[in-house]
Amino acid sequence: MRALPVRVDAVLVQAVIAAALSFAHLHDLASAAGQDGWKAWAYPVSVDLLLVAAWRRLRSGDSKAAGWCWFLVALTASLGANVATAGLLDLEDVPAWLRILVAGWPAVAFLGGTLLVHGTPQANADPATATEPPSTAQAQEPTTAHVEPPTATPELPFTKTESTPPPPSPVPPALVTLARKVADEHRARTGTDIDTSTLRARLGVPMPLAEAITTQLT
Repeated sequence: MRALPVRVDAVLVQAVIAAALSFAHLHDLASAAGQDGWKAWAYPVSVDLLLVAAWRRLRSGDSKAAGWCWFLVALTASLGANVATAGLLDLEDVPAWLRILVAGWPAVAFLGGTLLVHGTPQANADPATATEPPSTAQAQEPTTAHVEPPTATPELPFTKTESTPPPPSPVPPALVTLARKVADEHRARTGTDIDTSTLRARLGVPMPLAEAITTQLT
């Protein structure tokens, strides 16, 4: 298999070397100021992290004043350690003011890192994407069409239809003769005309036929 080419970035190599030297100088200064053991290694880490947090705030574009302020503070601490360990300061006899600065640095680094990382960034309003409210002047009012009310239809006078009697059913003449004889006997015996119910009972015919016979007897 062919090995993949590795691209070496000269700027990245230079940054790693500079960070290692600065890290070593901060460690030596903290150790000379009485911060021995793991504490001497924690000091350069806090300075580098504060630099990274300030750089990120500057890149984000939010609250650049705070980013520049804490970037200069961390840069001053790093440069001060580099200069102090370059032979200008006797590391065997560190002055009291430098011991105070080294001892108070963790609180300063904690405050700066908290404000940079957990600060509330200002929301940038994008005028291109901001939605404009609809203009009331351009809004067209809804037009209402004039609708004529429906004309009432004139009511026709109610005419009661007269019920026309059903046509009389045809009655055989022989049945009419028999009915007349029965009616005469009933009149001679009772002195009154025979009614339709009695006639129907005497002849044994249905009621409509009895009614038709009665109309012919009168």
